[in-house]
Amino acid sequence: MRIGVLTGGGDAPGLNAAIRAVVKRCEKYGYEVVGIRYGWAGMLKKDVIKLTYKDVKDTINRGGTILKTSRTNPLKQPNGIEMVSKNFKELGLDALIAIGGDDTLSVAKALSEAGLKVVGIPKTIDNDVSETDATIGFDTAVNTAMRIIENLRDTAESHERVIVVEIMGRYAGWIALNSGLAAGADLILIPEEPFKIKDVTEFVKRKVAMGERSILIVVAEGALIADYKGPITKDTSVDQFGHVRLGGIGEFLAKKIREELGVETRAITPAHIVRGGSPTAFDRLMATRYGIAAVDLVRDGKFGVMVALRGGEIVTVPLSKALSKSKNVTPNLYEEAKTFFE
Repeated sequence: MRIGVLTGGGDAPGLNAAIRAVVKRCEKYGYEVVGIRYGWAGMLKKDVIKLTYKDVKDTINRGGTILKTSRTNPLKQPNGIEMVSKNFKELGLDALIAIGGDDTLSVAKALSEAGLKVVGIPKTIDNDVSETDATIGFDTAVNTAMRIIENLRDTAESHERVIVVEIMGRYAGWIALNSGLAAGADLILIPEEPFKIKDVTEFVKRKVAMGERSILIVVAEGALIADYKGPITKDTSVDQFGHVRLGGIGEFLAKKIREELGVETRAITPAHIVRGGSPTAFDRLMATRYGIAAVDLVRDGKFGVMVALRGGEIVTVPLSKALSKSKNVTPNLYEEAKTFFE
């Protein structure tokens, strides 16, 4: 049996651990593994490389993806599905394991519906894929962001400044909320709860009146301002999945605070630093379990599904169900966080 494996969309710590597990499990069953380079772009161009365990054995601690990645969307290409299906057959693949977030998995779902044998593994630092407790890369991103925020706390206190930290998170505020709470941020703003500029400036004003000169605000890049049309963006161009390039809300908010209160305020945007680096033990182990489970599904002839983590156990869910909605921060969870925003 010949199994293909690819990583699509944004990189995330733990991808190599998943690839490594796929290869090792396949070798246990006597399957051949073909790595598809550059995600779905590789399936369109038949850009592949044979993988053995010797090739991936020492990659578990590496961030990024040894197979490279792209945001190519076959569904936006002329005859994209037909081309992928054709190449799938010409490459002699018996099954394909796609590791990615909702964009990558949406293509996997379409291919499955077109008759290809596909299994999905959830990966995204945003943690917004539904039907699973966690996605590959999320835990590492939270811990990286937490350390950055903690370091900025030291600077804020030393200079008695307001610091606004813009953290990745397009539609879901999981990284901002978890890292901000863990680092002791004074205020956290997320996409799920639109905010008013006046409420933020009043918050800072109240803190200053109480004698607090160092204030740390964490804001997700996709956080929405009430009565403002859409998120703050760097430009209006979109990628092949229809996403605009977010960024700038941290500086926008810092500027408003400076202008309205005359308080020294700085904006910091760690951006892609949050998604890089060596994966945590949790991400390495979860990704390993996902990889093993995905190969077992192939062995058992179960396709059109995604592996998931629930209550510590690896389970299987249909791709259609996993992609039916986005997993967002719940109102109750954010309400708990508000305990510290006073």
